[in-house]
Amino acid sequence: FFIKRARSHRRCERKEMIDKKDALPVTRQCELLDLSRSGIYYKPVPLSAMDVELMRQIDEIHLLCPFYGSRNIRNELWGKGYKIGRDRVRRLMRRMGIEALYVKPRLSIPHSGHIKYPYLLRGLEITKANHVWATDITYIPMARGFCYLVAIMDWASRKVLAWRLSNTLDSAFCVDALEEAIAKFGCPEIFNTDQGSQFTAEVFTNVLRVNNIAISMDGKGRWMDNVFIERLWKSVKYEDIYLKGYASMAEVRNGLAIYFKFYNEKRWHNSFDKKTPNMVYFDTLVQKQAAA
Repeated sequence: FFIKRARSHRRCERKEMIDKKDALPVTRQCELLDLSRSGIYYKPVPLSAMDVELMRQIDEIHLLCPFYGSRNIRNELWGKGYKIGRDRVRRLMRRMGIEALYVKPRLSIPHSGHIKYPYLLRGLEITKANHVWATDITYIPMARGFCYLVAIMDWASRKVLAWRLSNTLDSAFCVDALEEAIAKFGCPEIFNTDQGSQFTAEVFTNVLRVNNIAISMDGKGRWMDNVFIERLWKSVKYEDIYLKGYASMAEVRNGLAIYFKFYNEKRWHNSFDKKTPNMVYFDTLVQKQAAA
């Protein structure tokens, strides 16, 4: 799925280079850019209101039961009165970038031309701020359409260090979030991701290498490493997104700015003895600096 999205993005960039008013015929321009001439005249069909509603329902079911595949999600939708086939569910899940969470050879499809890095967290005790950071992307439903959210999280404290929204699944908004996190909080020792094409892309890994950050990528049997951020997504959606029903990306951006401030500064975590992520982050950061 991610490979197809990356290829589609590159095709869109080449299409923008076509100039129908140029003296060079469009046919020849397409040949030079390795594009299909029929694709130049194709106008994408927007998602129907029903597909948007189905994607919202699929997202809610996936949050409650992340181990459900397309069959079980279809069954849940049937129970809610939506007469929908498995193929349609599977197509919408691919469009959303979600899949069932369970043990399997790999969770995300890496780009064939990207470097894969080893997993560095096996047996590692992570108790201090800026020891390990992690990231992930999730689908955000809106009243009209949808977008994607990426967040950079400190593993030990669950503090959200930076985040970005985008209407496409490319690497650019992930890089922006990473650079903001580094500018505000310094560099972690290790950065852990899955093998999605956004995170294996050279433009993303270059930022890590330039800052001497060790790169760790989930491999076989490491599906549980996404649990912390999956919990964050569940909190974000049930405590903000689903309650507010934002109509646009601008509204989502303003709402999430307020929510993440609340999440970091005021939301108590039972696993941290009722401390907030900010408390844990700055307490353990001071301890780490004192030990150093």
